Amino acid sequence: MALFFILAVLAMSCPLMAFDIGQSTRCVTIPNQMKVCKDVGYSEMRLPNFLGHSNLEGEVVPRSEDWKPLLQTGCHPQAQAFLCSLIAPVCLDTFIQPCRSLCVAVRDSCAPVLACQGHPWPEALDCDRFPAEEDMCLSPHVKFGHFAKDLPKAACQNCPSVEEAPAMKTVMDAFCQHDFAVTAKLHRRRLLMGEPEFEVEGRVEFVRQGPLLPYDTQHLLQQWMLINTRCANVLVRPGRSQLYVLTGSVQPDGTLTISRLFPWHKKDANIAVATRKWKHHRC
Repeated sequence: MALFFILAVLAMSCPLMAFDIGQSTRCVTIPNQMKVCKDVGYSEMRLPNFLGHSNLEGEVVPRSEDWKPLLQTGCHPQAQAFLCSLIAPVCLDTFIQPCRSLCVAVRDSCAPVLACQGHPWPEALDCDRFPAEEDMCLSPHVKFGHFAKDLPKAACQNCPSVEEAPAMKTVMDAFCQHDFAVTAKLHRRRLLMGEPEFEVEGRVEFVRQGPLLPYDTQHLLQQWMLINTRCANVLVRPGRSQLYVLTGSVQPDGTLTISRLFPWHKKDANIAVATRKWKHHRC
């Protein structure tokens, strides 16, 4: 995963304004293998694109796929529209660039994900380079209501402690000290093109639900792993799964913080006893 961010920064490092809008262009069908932009809402793109790439198979398609892991984090609902407006600009009678406001919105949400991996927002995506006039560019046309803001969201954090073979009291104290406690099987794929490297296998079971929502928690934990790949790399090996008890809290700004993890092996009777006794336990 860390390699993706290096590749992504390199792929976007060419000066954006080096593209000459007056040069000759052509329209081509967005190819099926260009998964990042295949369902973006239009079927034809203009070449060269706004990054100056004109070779569809040699440049555009492989470089577009470098952004897929970032999009999988869900860092912003319009990150795909923003990136594809540059990688695969819609083929119309006029050139449509992303608006500065769209760039700012995506940057403010997605730059922290890049920063979590130790990389800055690419200079080639400096938002000052994009037009400010909303009617001459691709604007943030979707307005997101308060409901989405109320959902807990994953964010970059320091890696939580992992405690092997804990005492029953240690587990019970962790349940008491934090907002929630869940059991989840974390899985790490061997890298395959287009698939998320980390995922949550099966159902998430609640020990203490707290502010988490049943229908959203599996997705929330997967987003946490995709953002905090440095931590996830420690938690599970490639091609393997590991069952964990996770405890944490939801911060006042709505971000999820995972504080302690207990690997749950078959021999860990203390964890099994703690989860059973919790229903009748008073902190």
